[in-house]
Amino acid sequence: MRDFQKVREWHNLDRARFRSEIAPLRKPAVLRGVAADWPAVRAGRESPEALCDYLRTFDIGRPTPTFLGPPQIKGKFWYREDMRGFNYQQRMAPPAELLAALLAMKDEAEPATFYAGAIPVCENFPEFSRDNATDIVGDGAVARLWIGNRATVSTHFDMSENVAVVVGGRRRFTLFPPEQVRNLYVGPFDFTFAGPPVSMVDLREPDLERYPRFAEALETAETADLEPGDAIFIPYMWWHHVEALDPVNVLANYWWDLIDKPWQGSPFKALAHAIMTVRDLPAHERQIWRAWFDHYVFGAGHDAVAHLPPQGRGALGEMTPETARNVKAYLVDELKR
Repeated sequence: MRDFQKVREWHNLDRARFRSEIAPLRKPAVLRGVAADWPAVRAGRESPEALCDYLRTFDIGRPTPTFLGPPQIKGKFWYREDMRGFNYQQRMAPPAELLAALLAMKDEAEPATFYAGAIPVCENFPEFSRDNATDIVGDGAVARLWIGNRATVSTHFDMSENVAVVVGGRRRFTLFPPEQVRNLYVGPFDFTFAGPPVSMVDLREPDLERYPRFAEALETAETADLEPGDAIFIPYMWWHHVEALDPVNVLANYWWDLIDKPWQGSPFKALAHAIMTVRDLPAHERQIWRAWFDHYVFGAGHDAVAHLPPQGRGALGEMTPETARNVKAYLVDELKR
């Protein structure tokens, strides 16, 4: 793999420094040693067996979605060639079963690939956060665990702030700015592995004849190798590719929103609706709607309706929970057509 720019590193962090110096930059940041004192991290440094034994003490046996791939996929969960399915299976399994499988295969040269992601700690390992927690994350953040062997999470984004803490094993993160979406050749929106769409380009062996603009994305890439106890801050909508580099890997992550308005809805789903309603209009009509979107959404915003009295702005005014309910009812009628 080619050399990329390194993600900026920070040391000796506390909540105040993270919030005042790092988060406002809107750039990825490596947070060295932020979880070095976690008992889970100490167990992971001792051995894979010690880490798995430690996690078992908190596991209440609740099954979680688990990806299972044959040795031939070499850790990369992906689409089948015809794009009508995936190269892996998914089933519900308790974490203890996954941990046992990882240990049983840890010395195999070409093991099957096992992976369970975004496991809610409060539901599956309810006491884990008592001794393994960080206060640098945003309000409302919930801990989740990611457990597997040498698995690759293809280039994707999250619509939240994200701090990911390496508990056991090593991880390599490669990141791209949000504006590189054009150069990443994004896959289908409605047929994905686990939520967000992914880049269709293989970061390990990019086919630049098929995906020529990816060369431009590579010029912006940043990378970071993390050891147990290290963490990385991934801002909202930054693309990231994640490689687990050891036979047993455990990561804890925290997502949180900068704006707590659960009634606001998903911009991504608004984009999907715009694709359905605007993209295939004749060119001159699309230009008209570009002006409308620029005026009301990306340009003047609230100033676009400053000429109206507040009580007469309706859905164009301040978006409150009540206004949002009215807008959603309006949209539901449209979507029923």
